[in-house]
Amino acid sequence: MSTADMVNIFVQGGCAMACWVIGLFFLRYWRVSGDRLFLFFLASFWAFALSWIGLIAFNPADDTRHWFYVARLVAFLLMIAGIIDKNRRSARRP
Repeated sequence: MSTADMVNIFVQGGCAMACWVIGLFFLRYWRVSGDRLFLFFLASFWAFALSWIGLIAFNPADDTRHWFYVARLVAFLLMIAGIIDKNRRSARRP
């Protein structure tokens, strides 16, 4: 394993840890406020963390690497769904 590969794994691990910690903050905010938007963001950041962990653990070849980005697509879709859900709930209230 080259030095560049080890640095890449270290950076990807740092990104996974950061996404996990951000998700924990959203978990705390959801417990305090009870707002579902925080649950959507919690799930999306943990999906980001899973995508980083998947890239580290499996080290896919370049032709199969795109499958690991599906978790990121799910994460962004969860964020969009959370924002839409929040706006619809706010519009219903007088």
